Amino acid sequence: MRIEQGIAPANSVEIAYEDMGSVDDPAVLLIMGLSAQLTLWPMDFCTRLVDAGYRVIRIDNRDIGLSTKMTGQKVRGSQILRMIRHELGMSSDVPYTIVDMASDAVGVLDHLGIDTVHVVGASMGGMITQVFAGSYPERTESVGILFSSTNEPFLPPPDPRALLPLLGGVGKDATREEIIAHSAKTLSTIGSPGFRTPLEEQLEIAQVMYERNYNPSGVVRQMAAITGTGSLRPYAKKITAPTTVIHGTADRLVRPSCGKAIARAVPGAELTLIDGMAHDLPAALLDRISGIILANFARANAA
Repeated sequence: MRIEQGIAPANSVEIAYEDMGSVDDPAVLLIMGLSAQLTLWPMDFCTRLVDAGYRVIRIDNRDIGLSTKMTGQKVRGSQILRMIRHELGMSSDVPYTIVDMASDAVGVLDHLGIDTVHVVGASMGGMITQVFAGSYPERTESVGILFSSTNEPFLPPPDPRALLPLLGGVGKDATREEIIAHSAKTLSTIGSPGFRTPLEEQLEIAQVMYERNYNPSGVVRQMAAITGTGSLRPYAKKITAPTTVIHGTADRLVRPSCGKAIARAVPGAELTLIDGMAHDLPAALLDRISGIILANFARANAA
């Protein structure tokens, strides 16, 4: 299978990407979430899409992985106030927003010469996907959104036990081993209780991410982008491409009500709730999840 890595100039930043499969096949853009590098899309998931006849591009969002770090851009103001405004669907002054990150994704497609794409986003990536698909309907073949939210007012907030490990690090003097262990523990905390990933595998995933890049300040800015953008419902309502929404009933980080809100906002969206699934892509569910995504691609192709 062809796999190429590259850096795309996009929206005044540089976005790292991995491009796999035939360039002649329909393109799929995978956008991952908060603090998550492109490697968090399981290769087994990507391979399923490639084997089904699709070209798959997964990217590092700005401030993470091998993409541009927005060093020097400080998140100012009260985080608590920003969170309150976020819960009310209001925007705040932040270094960059989810809208900027959607423009980054467009830049990657321009760099690769891709006109239209099936876009699939997870968590924060699902928020970016809503903005992308609502803003660029002419470039969107279909939409897949996993464990994400519209960030509209009065949706249930995250369980602090799931959120705090993402926000709190292990300190600037932490060793490599401590950082990897904390990352693996965080993945386990937000992971699916009905489909547990063994700790050894979580440690391997965390080690890959650490060795590739470690940028905790970028996570702070990405979180500010989520809480500072405001409600995404206006973008979701403009989506015209066939849309599938997948959410786990056991997700404590982004509650199932948030996925239901996306399905209500997007005209004609299909919603799948998976019992025992939380905020990850466990190996035991990859067949089911990829099957739902591929069925939505087919729905778009038949339209």
